[in-house]
Amino acid sequence: MASLVKDLVEAGIHFGSRSTHWNPKMAPYIFGKRQKMHIIDVKETIKGLLLARKFLTQTVADGKDVLFVATKRQARAIVEKYVTEVGMHYVTERWLGGTLTNFRTIRERLKRLEELERLEESGDIDKYSKKMESQLRREKTKILRNLEGIRNMTKLPGAMVVVDVNAELNAVKEARKLGIPTVCLIDTDADPEFADIPIPGNDDAMRAIEVVVSNLTKAIAEGKHNRAAATQKDPEAAEGSSEQPRRRSKRAQFSADQEAPAAAADDAAAEPAVAEPATQDAGPATP
Repeated sequence: MASLVKDLVEAGIHFGSRSTHWNPKMAPYIFGKRQKMHIIDVKETIKGLLLARKFLTQTVADGKDVLFVATKRQARAIVEKYVTEVGMHYVTERWLGGTLTNFRTIRERLKRLEELERLEESGDIDKYSKKMESQLRREKTKILRNLEGIRNMTKLPGAMVVVDVNAELNAVKEARKLGIPTVCLIDTDADPEFADIPIPGNDDAMRAIEVVVSNLTKAIAEGKHNRAAATQKDPEAAEGSSEQPRRRSKRAQFSADQEAPAAAADDAAAEPAVAEPATQDAGPATP
């Protein structure tokens, strides 16, 4: 636990946005202010991260998948790397409206992608005119760029992880509409009410994003291991547990789980809540 606190602080997780552009709802997560910049309470970051890890492990163990959404430049490569390793889904390009709420149409576009790939692999695409061939290749490239990360997502996810709520507001709103719980890395300029499990922290520094994402994907890997073990013991029960909930998730459902992560975080926070590192990987968010 001490090493996690050290990694987070060294990554600059505690550097919030400028104090002139903060959201008052983030006040419970702010430790103080320094040089016109808010400092996030690392103790609160640890609480959110531990709760998110426990929740994602259980979600994946129950047979559900997790969707990561991070379209900002600093987070794209990090999310693609770690999420691909655990076999989950991601959106790192532009969020297409209706990706969740109109999921059937998205699946149709992915079927179209498979058709275009078959045309190219078989060589039948050469039978078209040069103009039509060029159009088909551009169509394939566009679909692949926007939907590559979710091409294997055959059902709605059981949870969604978001880096920067302000940047992914449309995605968060779709998840809330469908009752999909959200885990969000959220800076001091965002509204924490959009997150079912907020992880207060710097959402601009690449190292901070990497520490958070790597920890969450480790929890997912543990959940997949538990899922495989449950499947071997009782295949029918494991299959039945993958049903997708349709009702809006309630914040109260997480409250019962908060005590254990909070206690662990309190122990970790016995060290100074904020220890300013000598260097910072990336600066604070600039409005």
